Amino acid sequence: MTMQKHLDFFLFLGSTYTYLAVNRAEQVAARAGVALRWRPFSVRSIMIEQNNRPFVGKPVKLSYMWRDLERRAQRHGIPFRSIPDYPNDSDELASRVATLAAMEGWCPRFARAAYALWFMENKDPGSIDHLAAVIESLGKNARDVISRADGQEVRDKYAAETEVARSLGIFGSPTFVYRDEVFWGDDRLEDAVDWCMSH
Repeated sequence: MTMQKHLDFFLFLGSTYTYLAVNRAEQVAARAGVALRWRPFSVRSIMIEQNNRPFVGKPVKLSYMWRDLERRAQRHGIPFRSIPDYPNDSDELASRVATLAAMEGWCPRFARAAYALWFMENKDPGSIDHLAAVIESLGKNARDVISRADGQEVRDKYAAETEVARSLGIFGSPTFVYRDEVFWGDDRLEDAVDWCMSH
């Protein structure tokens, strides 16, 4: 019996292009029979270490990014209402909730809901009130989830996943990894799945 292959999906909830990936990666992987492992990490920390924040303070590049993202969203049938506020989630609380969700198996649902809040309603998913509403909409107890996301176990897991990403040479989100092969960007999703299937 052939073992199902796994593709690691490293994501950061404050990343703009990751909006596209959270809305299509599962379907693309599933069509190929590949299981997706959702691995939230702090790309912001890595970018700061590398002096590599691609859009902050760069208005021309930022403007291009939003238009490019809007085009790709249209291409893939993903809603795009208007340009939301950016950056967000300054304490990375939403990403730590995503870490807890990944530990418990509900990360895809949470990530999609958090991004919908950000992109469709222009509400920062890192805000306690907005975050609580997302968590409750998924049938979870918001106070309990947020408390645990602030706890040491989840903080340690988030830091550990960030260290794994760092060791793999990951510098952006979304990034897909099969073994030690790294594919950066939503536009490399299909390449990553193809590589996973053929190796």
